Amino acid sequence: MCGIVGYVGRSVDGAVSGHSALDVVLEGLRRLEYRGYDSAGVAVVSDGVIESRKKSGKLSNLLAELEERPLPETLTGIGHTRWATHGGPTDRNAHPHLADGGKLAVIHNGIIENFAELKLELVEKGVTFLSETDTEVAAALLADIFRNQLGGDVSDGGLTKAMELACQRLEGAFTLLAVHADQPEVVVAARRNSPLVVGLGEGENFLGSDVSGFIDYTRRAVELGQDQIVTITADSVEITDFFGNPAEGKEYHVDWDPASAKKGGFSSFMEKEIHDQPDAVAQTLLGRSDLEGKLTLNELRIDPELLKQVNKIVVLACGTAAYAGMVAKYAIENWCRIPTEVELAHEFRYRDPILDENTLVVSISQSGETMDTLMAVRYAREQGAKTISICNTNGSTIPRESDAVLYTHAGPEIAVASTKAFLAQITAAYLLGLYLAQLRGNIFSGQIKDVLADLAKIPDKIQTILDNAGPLRELARSMADEKSVLFLGRHVGYPVALEGALKLKEIAYIHAEGFAAGELKHGPIALIDEGQPVFVVVPSPRGRDSLHAKVVSNIQEIRARGARTLVIAEEGDEAVKAYAEHVFYVPETPTLLMPLLTTVPLQIFAAELAAAKGYDVDQPRNLAKSVTVE
Repeated sequence: MCGIVGYVGRSVDGAVSGHSALDVVLEGLRRLEYRGYDSAGVAVVSDGVIESRKKSGKLSNLLAELEERPLPETLTGIGHTRWATHGGPTDRNAHPHLADGGKLAVIHNGIIENFAELKLELVEKGVTFLSETDTEVAAALLADIFRNQLGGDVSDGGLTKAMELACQRLEGAFTLLAVHADQPEVVVAARRNSPLVVGLGEGENFLGSDVSGFIDYTRRAVELGQDQIVTITADSVEITDFFGNPAEGKEYHVDWDPASAKKGGFSSFMEKEIHDQPDAVAQTLLGRSDLEGKLTLNELRIDPELLKQVNKIVVLACGTAAYAGMVAKYAIENWCRIPTEVELAHEFRYRDPILDENTLVVSISQSGETMDTLMAVRYAREQGAKTISICNTNGSTIPRESDAVLYTHAGPEIAVASTKAFLAQITAAYLLGLYLAQLRGNIFSGQIKDVLADLAKIPDKIQTILDNAGPLRELARSMADEKSVLFLGRHVGYPVALEGALKLKEIAYIHAEGFAAGELKHGPIALIDEGQPVFVVVPSPRGRDSLHAKVVSNIQEIRARGARTLVIAEEGDEAVKAYAEHVFYVPETPTLLMPLLTTVPLQIFAAELAAAKGYDVDQPRNLAKSVTVE
């Protein structure tokens, strides 16, 4: 949801040595703005006082404010970029929030569920609130404990102790960062059900919502556990639980560099990430099989004998990841012959699902911090199910709380609308399905080797689509004034149609709907009017011939009613030409693997159309990259 950065550096003879806290924080916010861009703010500790600036709107508004009202170079600072939950996106509601007479600054990601109760208590003590946010309540509570319960004593880690006591009273999902003028070289942070990672430097330490917040300065990171507090100085990192008991984090190395989080000459991060997809798929496949073509998923820590006993699979995800799960269902059931359900994570635990020790729950999340999915995974484990996560972010919460993890290796995805993470998730799901089939003996080893060989060809085929996308981009620009676009697909083409519609909704703000092509005659065909654009994802004529014929029939039906038919088909499919206004061909590939190709033209179309409308494709309105609240 929100982006958070914290920094403490070292002084030499009273002067800042190395990096300015403000420079570090602002660079981190630039990288984390994809997590929220309703407002942004910073606070630095300078000569025993807190100085803060914050503005509604994008980070550029804060930068303009800092040009007019500069902040001093200091050792210690925190920064925040917001996706609004409590209170609208205004200057007043922007973080940081100050308390303790302006000596304490707090930033926050998440939701404090018992804020109303706490606020009433604090109002009765005479506290006045300036914003509508739950964050200001947390700041006021922290200040009240620090000043009135602990007497403002900083001799024995006063701010850390105050954070421990405050967190014991807070309910909900939150990450909190705090600085106090009386402890000028300290940042204290806490996390519960919300992302926070520590960056380790030499004579400096960092905090961030994820590693992109400090990747310019260090690749050494530390995972924090649930209900933990971390206190950083320039030379130390101390971790405790909410009751002051010592705790440990897990250090790891960040295996991508800062350049991979930059646009690389493309007009947008989304455009870059669409072009990253050949590498994202290749990296996800890399090292997952031996010379004999046998899958070796060393990250899966579940006993193979337990996996052999699985009699049901439930895939949990939200949004784009859920569509990756739908593709996974087709593949897993085909290869493994195990009944597979795909569930929206936010609905899952509220319908009392039937799970047991023979159920395998597979969660899919790019960030590994999606709150709906995390809570569903926790529920599944409570019911005795085995859990595997498919995730792109090393050290995030969902993989840590799952029995096993299969990491994609797509690299950082900055644009809010997912592209390369989606293809990497599908790729990882294929690998998991093949691995289960290998364990259970559902298909011969030679067949697995053949599928892996076909998967190895996918990156070059994606590149072919990217290299020949000129006509598709031209079409998208010509359709910038369209008000509605429909998408049809069948079999694995159905989730592709859903994803194509979602992309257009997310970044171009156009009404778009995806349908299973067979549903046309059951209602949606009533939407077809003269000139209505309809994308149709056509199955391969080489595979399920009956499905190909049925979808061609669907094209005829909608064209006869005036639809403008835009068809995505396999090379060599001549049957569709007579009924399509535009045909965009993708290279031949086996039916189950087709989503890795047919999705790409729809991504390109959405990005190009949104850009033609003048929209910011990386930061669509009302959305954030990672949904870390329920």
